[in-house]
Amino acid sequence: MKIAKIIATLGVLAMTVALMNGFINGDFFEDGGVILRNPWGIVSLVDLYVGFVLFAMWIVVREPSRIQAVLWIVALMVLGFFTGAVYVWVKLHTSKTPEEVLLGTHRMRV
Repeated sequence: MKIAKIIATLGVLAMTVALMNGFINGDFFEDGGVILRNPWGIVSLVDLYVGFVLFAMWIVVREPSRIQAVLWIVALMVLGFFTGAVYVWVKLHTSKTPEEVLLGTHRMRV
């Protein structure tokens, strides 16, 4: 799990830097308009939101609390895979086994 923790940490850091760069140097609405006028920009957004939905399904399966699952999913839809990277980082650091990372404690059967 050490390699997974390193990768998740790098993901959180990369997303933090990328988001900061976007907020500091970009114009969300102007740049978003450019993306929506480009066919490959639309493909990228569809790809992104399909990933969000698939990741959200994993959160629902994994989280014992529906309220926590909803909060994570809302954050995912607003902040993107920055939230996904944080979610994985948290679960890697709070889980004892790889199975628990993937399934959560409420799904564990002994």
